[in-house]
Amino acid sequence: MTQNEALDILKTGANVFLTGEPGAGKTYTINEYIRYLREHEIETAITASTGIAATHIGGMTIHSWSGIGIKNKLTKYDLDKISCNEYVCRRIRRAKVLIIDEVSMLSADTLLMIEAVCREVKQKAEIFGGLQVIFVGDFFQLPPIVKNFEQDPQSSLYENKTESIFACNSIVWERARPIICYLDEQYRQDDTDFLTILSAIRANSFCESHLEKIKSRKVEKTKLPKNVPKLYSHNFNVDFVNTETLAKIEKEIETFEMSAVGHSALTTILKKGCLSPEILSLKIGAEVMFTKNNQKEGFVNGTLGTVVDFSRGTRYPIVKTRSGRTIEVEPMEWVVEENGKIRARIIQIPLRLAWAITVHKSQGMSMDSAIMDLSEVFEYGQGYVALSRVRRLSGIYLIGINEKAFKVHPEVLLKDKNFKKESAEAKKMFGEIPQDELQKMHENFIIASGGEIKVSGKIRKEKKERRWEKTLELIKSGKTIAEVAKERSRTGETIIEHLEELKKINKLPIKEINHIFAKDDSKIKKIYPVLKKMGPEPLRPIFDHFKGQFSYETIRLARLLL
Repeated sequence: MTQNEALDILKTGANVFLTGEPGAGKTYTINEYIRYLREHEIETAITASTGIAATHIGGMTIHSWSGIGIKNKLTKYDLDKISCNEYVCRRIRRAKVLIIDEVSMLSADTLLMIEAVCREVKQKAEIFGGLQVIFVGDFFQLPPIVKNFEQDPQSSLYENKTESIFACNSIVWERARPIICYLDEQYRQDDTDFLTILSAIRANSFCESHLEKIKSRKVEKTKLPKNVPKLYSHNFNVDFVNTETLAKIEKEIETFEMSAVGHSALTTILKKGCLSPEILSLKIGAEVMFTKNNQKEGFVNGTLGTVVDFSRGTRYPIVKTRSGRTIEVEPMEWVVEENGKIRARIIQIPLRLAWAITVHKSQGMSMDSAIMDLSEVFEYGQGYVALSRVRRLSGIYLIGINEKAFKVHPEVLLKDKNFKKESAEAKKMFGEIPQDELQKMHENFIIASGGEIKVSGKIRKEKKERRWEKTLELIKSGKTIAEVAKERSRTGETIIEHLEELKKINKLPIKEINHIFAKDDSKIKKIYPVLKKMGPEPLRPIFDHFKGQFSYETIRLARLLL
C-alpha cells in the first residue's frame, strides 16, 4: 500500500494499524495525517511507547498522556484517581484522535490499561471511549519489556485475557478492529543488496550468503572510524564507552549525586528503573540524553543534546538540544505512590551520557553510519533494528555478532502474513470506492470530530459556540437528541457534549428543552438525587452505584438538570 492510499483510509476516521518495513515512511505518513488533522482543527493526541519515539512525531509518551505512568497494573482505585486528575482528563476529553507510535514496544496489558482509562475519562462505552485510534509500528522490531508479577493485574478490567505479550494479540486490539495499512515503498535504504538482507530477516529466510555479506562489514576495534555513534545491546557496554569518552575531554568535571527519601526497598526500585545514574558526571562538550519528560521546559525522555555550559549560581548543566533549544536542566523527582501518598522519591538531574546508546534507544532513528556490537544480542528483533537504522551496508561497522542477532519472533512471522493479506484486502476495498464518495467520508469524519471543512482552499469557519447554539436551536424546535444527531451527522453523545458546553457558559435554557428528558424521566428521577449527593464529577461512582443499570448517556442527561 502507498502512503497516499493509507492517508485516504486514515482520513475516514477508521481505526488503523499503520505498518511496514523500516524506511517505508511510517513516520512521514503519520506526520502528514497530523498536519491534515491540525489543518482541519481536529484535536489530536500524539503519543508513542517510548520517549525517543515521541520526539520523532512531536508528542509525549502514551504512559504520561494516559496518566498511567510506570504502573504495571490498574485497579478501580487507580482508574478513579486518574479520572479525577484535571490535566489528564482535560487532554483525553478534548482528543478526537489518538496516535500511538512504536506500538511493538507496548505490551498487551499496557494497551488494556490505556483503553480502560480512555473509556473511563470519556465516560463512553465505545472502545477507547470513541476515539479514532492509530497504531503505528512494526512488530518485527523490538518487543515490549515485560516483567513477571505474582498477581494478575488486569483481571478486574477484562476477562479472557490473552497470554501474548504483543499488543496486536490483545482483546483491546481485537475490539478496536484496526484496518491494516502495510506500506510497501522504501525511502531509507538505497542499497539493493542491503534491502535483500533485511527482507530475508523478515521472511525468516536469512541464509549463509546473507551472513557472509554482513560479515564483510566486520572491522577491527583499532580501525573504527571516529565520530560515529555506537550501538550496543547492553547498558554495561554503553556506560563503559560513555565514561571513557568523557575522560578524554580536557574540561572541568561537574558531578551530581542522586538523593533518595523513603523506604530503602522502594528507593532501590526507583534507582533501578531510573535512566539517570546515581552519580552523574558531566563536562562541557558532553553528549547527553534527557531521561524524563518536561513538556513545559521542552524536553522528553530521549531528547538528545550537548552540554554547552554550567549555570554560574547553581552549577546546573546548560544543554543545547539537537533542535537548537538551550535549557538549564534542573533536578527532577521520580516517585512511588501508594493510596495517594508518596512513599519514596529520588531526585537527580534528568540526563545521561549519550556517545553510545542501546539498540532499544535507537529504534526509530535514521543514521548514515553506525558502529555495532551484536555479539551479545539477547532479544528477538535487536539485530534487525540495529541494521535497519543505517541507509546502506557500507555504513555498517560491525564489531561482533552472535547466532540470535538475525532471528525474528515466530509469533510475529505468522502475524505478519495476516497483516499483509488484510492490507491487500483493504487496498482493494477502498480502491473501489468512488473518489467523490471517499471525499464525503472524509468530510463526515471532520464534522463528527468538530473540525472545519476546507472549501476552495479556505477553512469554512464556524465558532464552537455557534455549533453548540445551532444544536440548541434544533432541540428548541422540538427535535429529540437522536433527530438532531442524524440531521447534524453527529453522534448522540456529541449532541449531549454540545449541551454540556452550553451549560458551562450558562446558555442552556432547561425549560425550553424539557422534552429531551421525557423519554428517560423515570430513570432521571432516580439518578438526580444520587448525583446531587455524590457530586457531578466523576460519573463512574454514579454508574457503579446503580451497578450499570443506567448508561453514561442517561446519567449525563440527568446531570444537565443539576
